Amino acid sequence: MRGLIARGRAWRATHRRAVRLARRLVLVAAAGVLALAVVTAASAAWIRGDARGRVFNAADVPEAPVALVLGAKVEADGTPSPFLAARLEIARQLFDSGKVKVVLVSGDHMDWDYDEPDAMRRWLVERGVPAEKIVLDHAGFDTYDSCARARRIFGVRRATVVTQSFHLPRAVALCRELGIETNGVGDDTVRRFAQQWRISTTREYGAGVKAAVDVLSGRDPVHLGHRETAVDDALRAG
Repeated sequence: MRGLIARGRAWRATHRRAVRLARRLVLVAAAGVLALAVVTAASAAWIRGDARGRVFNAADVPEAPVALVLGAKVEADGTPSPFLAARLEIARQLFDSGKVKVVLVSGDHMDWDYDEPDAMRRWLVERGVPAEKIVLDHAGFDTYDSCARARRIFGVRRATVVTQSFHLPRAVALCRELGIETNGVGDDTVRRFAQQWRISTTREYGAGVKAAVDVLSGRDPVHLGHRETAVDDALRAG
């Protein structure tokens, strides 16, 4: 009988400890969710604030020396995906209308057989943009890197950044934080890809947090390197 009572007491003690641990875990999880929500809201507010009044359509955007076109997926046959082609079409319009003088295409060329910037250049040249007015950045691995390299490697001080509209406020905010006087033009034509658009829009919340962390940390791009004069040379070419 005494053994049974002892086992009962031990079980109750174990149960109480388990309940206390579960409560602590719930409180920690709730605090984590709350903290994440606060950080997400704060980063979204920063992005909206920095981009406010700096988002235009292609016809109304102020002139700038450079259009910075951010990379996106290139298909297996080397052609730009619809999202990327839409960005490039805006850049072509900006160049043809005299809104920009040089197009800086920035994308991923981490692997030898995957080259976003070269695909972007081919698309533009095939549609009448002079090759000498297109500058390639092969190390634009994300938006932060593209903006940081545009300023630190290519010396861009004023630009019009081009991407999809769901991505545009973050791109404008990052470029401005990294020292480029920036306006932006966003594409909405690929909204027809409703599922991909919806997924990408949702991902912007997490991307906004990453952008804030990148800015606060002041990290260097994945590849930095030496100053390049390609944009300056293209602008001087007349």
